[in-house]
Amino acid sequence: RSKQSIRICTCGLMELSELTAISPIDGRYSGKTGSLRGYFSEFALIRNRCRVEIEWLKVLCSGPNVFDEIPRLSSSSVSKLDLFITQFDIDSASKVKKIESTTRHDVKAVEYFLKSQLESHSDLVPVLEFVHFTCTSEDINNLSWALSLKDSREAVLLPAMDKLILALKKRAREFADIPMLSRTHGQSATPTTLGKEFQNVVKRLEIQRSHYANIPIRGKFNGAVGNFNAALVAFPTVDWIAVSKQLVESLGLEYSLHTTQIEPHDYIAELFDTVSRFNTILLDFSRDMWTYISLGYFNQMRLDGEVGSSTMPHKLNPIDFENAEGNIGIAEAMMHHMARKLPISRMQRDLSDSTVLRNLGVGYAHALIAYSSLTFGLSKVNPNRELIVEELSQHWELLAEPIQTVMRKYGLETPYEQLKLLTQGKVVTRETIVQFINLIPEKLPQSEREMLLQLTPQSYLGIAPSLAKQ
Repeated sequence: RSKQSIRICTCGLMELSELTAISPIDGRYSGKTGSLRGYFSEFALIRNRCRVEIEWLKVLCSGPNVFDEIPRLSSSSVSKLDLFITQFDIDSASKVKKIESTTRHDVKAVEYFLKSQLESHSDLVPVLEFVHFTCTSEDINNLSWALSLKDSREAVLLPAMDKLILALKKRAREFADIPMLSRTHGQSATPTTLGKEFQNVVKRLEIQRSHYANIPIRGKFNGAVGNFNAALVAFPTVDWIAVSKQLVESLGLEYSLHTTQIEPHDYIAELFDTVSRFNTILLDFSRDMWTYISLGYFNQMRLDGEVGSSTMPHKLNPIDFENAEGNIGIAEAMMHHMARKLPISRMQRDLSDSTVLRNLGVGYAHALIAYSSLTFGLSKVNPNRELIVEELSQHWELLAEPIQTVMRKYGLETPYEQLKLLTQGKVVTRETIVQFINLIPEKLPQSEREMLLQLTPQSYLGIAPSLAKQ
């Protein structure tokens, strides 16, 4: 009897949805990454291109009259141009894509679309041929991507970073006075507090956040190879540097004058390298949290209906920190490639950057998933204070450090070596420490001896509690 094969339905060409998306960015995690669509989608790119073309047309036709042959536009005509951008929608972008199916050139399709829109207004017909005037495609593209990076930084990335930093800061203050065993090289070390370790992360993140927020986002607008060749032939008396700088700066960007056909993308490398440093700090934190949870330092809140394991009913896994670690890894890979690749372009330009630029939002998206997971994970953990303090109380050998330090202060002989002999590789109890302190020669003032006798692993915290609150 022949075996029956199981036929898997692939459903042909599926309509795009969260269930059919190839990338989890637009599928499983779309709720966490959807805010980036308005900046890095194909729609957003086309809209930005139209915006740049319109702003350039306004510079040519409504600014200072330095172009005698270019018709002037009235304020009402300029308002119509502005409406093309404010009313730009999915239907508009679809029309551009339809034109592109013929031109097989995305920026030329934008030019033709805008001309078709201007044709329906008699007052705008005279300026039709000044759409994309003196421009190379990269004049439009580099400003469009710069706008995406600038606007997404302000509207999405910085708020997400700030939300996470605030969550960490809140927990640092809550945990400021919880004494905790430190571990250096995986071994017991001088005590700290749980909150102070959180605050370390906060301060590191704040530095990188500030760097990221203040990186200038740059743009160029100088023609085919950066020399205004065609522009200068058409209008030899015009100050093209001033005119192009006016456009770039009106978009909130910093002006790049010395370029090839492309803006060199060094600032993009700076942006991504800085976000990568921010993410590396979070990777470090995620792994530490995973370890602390495995040690029992934190209890995780159970959510109704949540399942930890499909076979082990007791499990409650640190999935939020694991999710963050995985997504940071993907974000780092994407941003590292872009930061290394984008500043390199053969001669005056090759096209290898174009397809890479279309993925600018991918690294950001995986970073956002990580930030969201960490923010949520932090809200679900509570410290197991009794366990943390009890563990610390088992390590009286930690007091060898302050004892030998005070002995050095008063010139006592070989204090480090004495404490090493007493504690290294030994089981050390409170009685061990008390007996040693009482046997220290009388050269040690009685007040210091009493101070040392009062020390415990839980009280030997330095300024950790105050640092956690600063």
